[in-house]
Parts: sequence; C-alpha cells; structure tokens
Amino acid sequence: MNSRANRLQPAADLARERQEAAMQKLAEQQQRLAKAEQQLAELQRYRQEYAEASGGVSVSALLNRRQFVERIDQVIAQQAVEVARQQRQLDHARGQWREAHAREQALDHVIDRYREQERKSEERREQAEIDERMQYRRPPRGSHD
Repeated sequence: MNSRANRLQPAADLARERQEAAMQKLAEQQQRLAKAEQQLAELQRYRQEYAEASGGVSVSALLNRRQFVERIDQVIAQQAVEVARQQRQLDHARGQWREAHAREQALDHVIDRYREQERKSEERREQAEIDERMQYRRPPRGSHD
C-alpha cells in the first residue's frame, strides 16, 4: 500500500537536502564574513600602529607618511565595504536556510500526521477484525450440554 506519508517522503527528503545545502552555504558565508572582519581589524590595527610610530622629521618623510596613512585609510574603507557586502550575503544565506528549514519541518510534520492517522486507521481495522472473529467464536447462549 502506497500511503500518503510514503508518497510525500521523496519531497521531504528533497527538502532535507535543500535545508542541509542552505546550512552549508550559511556556514561558508559566516566564515567569509569572519575573514573579512578579521582583515579589517588587522588593517585598522596596522594603521593605528603606524600612526603612533615615530618617524623622520623631514618634510618629505612627513608627506610620505601622510600619503601612506591615506592609502591605508582607503584600503580600510574598501574593506569596510567588503565586510558590509559579506554581512548582506550572510543575511541572505540565513534567510534561505530559514525558509528551507521551515519547509522541511512542515513536510516532516505533515508526514508524521499522516503516519499517525494511518497507524490509528490500522489499529481500528485490526480491532474490527478481532471483534469479528470473537463474534464467531462465542458459544451460542443457552446451549449447555
């Protein structure tokens, strides 16, 4: 007998695979964001250390130092944009995982409900068979030999 629960199982399996794939993408995106944030923190730390270091006192040394700090600031700004982009992608991946997870749970719930209905139906059928057999096994009333 091909029950409703069994017919839905391939869809539930596919939903589970999609949820697992979405979870994997979410984990990978979390790693990319963490790496981008780490790079930004390193750049900011480097800039801070460079700005605090004492350098030459000549005009050309000061100009070179200022230009270098400006380049570092540009790189930091670019990295901050990258961090924001990675955060948006993480939010998107999280949303896709939530949707896939909700779909999987909904299908699992429906299948569980169908299986419970099928189990109860089978129990009623078996009880009806037992009742029917018991009806024919009873000795007729009033016939004591």
